[in-house]
Amino acid sequence: MSRSRTATLVALGVVTVVAIARAPIDAQQPAQGRGAGPAAGAAGQAPGGRAAAPAGRGAATGRGTAPLGVARDPLGDGPWVFDTAEQHKLRVVSIARGLVNPWSLVFLPDGSMLVTERPGRLRIIRNGVLDPEPIKGVPAVAAQRLCGLMEIALHPRFAENRYLYFTYSKPGEKDTMVTTLARGRFDGKALTEVQDLLIAAPYWDCRGGAASRLVFAPDGLLFMTTGASGENREEAQETTHLRGKMLRLRDDGTPAPGNPFAGRSGFKPEIYSYGHRNQLGIAIHPVTGALWNAEHGPNGGDELNIILPGKNYGWPLVSLGRDYAGPWQGKFAQDGMQGPEVYWMPSIGVGGLLFYNGDKFPAWRGNAIVGSMRFGEIPNTGHMQRIVFNERGEEIRREMFLLELRQRVREVRQGPDGFIYILTDETQGGLFRLEPS
Repeated sequence: MSRSRTATLVALGVVTVVAIARAPIDAQQPAQGRGAGPAAGAAGQAPGGRAAAPAGRGAATGRGTAPLGVARDPLGDGPWVFDTAEQHKLRVVSIARGLVNPWSLVFLPDGSMLVTERPGRLRIIRNGVLDPEPIKGVPAVAAQRLCGLMEIALHPRFAENRYLYFTYSKPGEKDTMVTTLARGRFDGKALTEVQDLLIAAPYWDCRGGAASRLVFAPDGLLFMTTGASGENREEAQETTHLRGKMLRLRDDGTPAPGNPFAGRSGFKPEIYSYGHRNQLGIAIHPVTGALWNAEHGPNGGDELNIILPGKNYGWPLVSLGRDYAGPWQGKFAQDGMQGPEVYWMPSIGVGGLLFYNGDKFPAWRGNAIVGSMRFGEIPNTGHMQRIVFNERGEEIRREMFLLELRQRVREVRQGPDGFIYILTDETQGGLFRLEPS
């Protein structure tokens, strides 16, 4: 795929949704909306002579209070059936309800599922039933703003060693926290032998990029994401610490051999790539083996990126979004910085990411599927999107679906059964299964 998107972005000007989910059976019509993309600017600069948002310290100013959002009815018990562009009849089945801000999901060898709740609880679902008692052994979590208990992943040899990996916000002094990688052994009832493997200092106040995702590569090495704070946005470009980075680690949390900056002065050896804002999705492509992330922009500029070793992904110097106060964030492109493969303007609050390779949705094979937590800064507009690529890996169309549910879709996973499972990040959230109808 071409990494330079400047000419394409100038030519396009707007993001076009080619395939919009049709009206559901016995459901209301979705709200419609579109947003203009960046207008042309010289040499990748912010267009129209407008000043770019500052890259330095200080949270964005002038961000207005979000509107109340689109009204939504109580979700009900389901199931719900919708018509989508290429799959057509799609059924959404409720598996577990009453989860509080669920964040991540894994499937255990015995068919049960583990779910993290951001306030700091680990829950188990057996035979489709949520155990009312949380799993014991989770360490204390700084559950403030969007920080808390986040990702969960199984060691590739989990059946042998029972190691469960997770990321969480470790409490510090004076209401600070630090993104931390930990693991413990799961015996079916509790976590034991819990230990922190990596503390991604510095500590901070949880304003900004709080998310941390994990994925094990086929070679057994572990990728971990960290976000950049809102107070010090340029830290994503600072290579002497671990915030705003993609990290590549051994399974004990130490730097992986062959990392691009190993032995280089001024760089932490764990760093695989840098210049990241807030990474809410991560996936290994099942065909190409490429590492992808789903990354939040500010007010626009959400991205899907192919992550390459040693590369700079630009934040906060380069972005396809606006600062929350309105000005363009910065340049649209710059030499030496990687551009996205897919971007959104306005933002969709992109959530989890998967590349579908199962047999239950044959029309979706090879497609990227992402969650959305809200569209264009409007609450109660969460949904899902599906991106279709041609044989060269270039985007050719995308579809929005499940808009009618108006739920914040935090996580998307393909199950061992080939169905798609999603988590809705609500105070009364849930686990749902997508299946053909």
